[in-house]
Amino acid sequence: MRDGSHDFDWEFGTWTTHVKVLRQPLSGAATWVEYEGTSVVYPLSEGKANLVELDVAGPAGRIQGVALRLFSVEGQQWSLNFASMADGLLTPPVIGEFVDGQGKFYGADTLRGRAILVRFEILDVTTDSARFEQSYSDDGGKTWELNWVATDRR
Repeated sequence: MRDGSHDFDWEFGTWTTHVKVLRQPLSGAATWVEYEGTSVVYPLSEGKANLVELDVAGPAGRIQGVALRLFSVEGQQWSLNFASMADGLLTPPVIGEFVDGQGKFYGADTLRGRAILVRFEILDVTTDSARFEQSYSDDGGKTWELNWVATDRR
């Protein structure tokens, strides 16, 4: 079995990030807002955990948040846990792993009182850039709507 405990080592350090957010996901509306700022990734416990600090701003306001990523030794998967500083609440984690250089993580959440599925992907990883995408599904994963895109650069 492959040891994935260092899958995020490439990301440690400070990044410039461009974020696009769909204002009202799963509503049929297609209004996107954009932000610029930084993402700083700190290693914890010899890389088996890490903390991401996000701080971006744009015409629609500011997004500040933290993500705690934890590696399960037994399951050989990562849990990604995010909290927005706007409300200080931790969202349910998405869980998954990297395969062939791409991270795929899935979880369940609610949106406007409805149960949804969440897919978070880490794509196009190089030493100097990466792309992060989040999508929601309200039909059990048959279809997905992209609602968050972050492009990070060194």
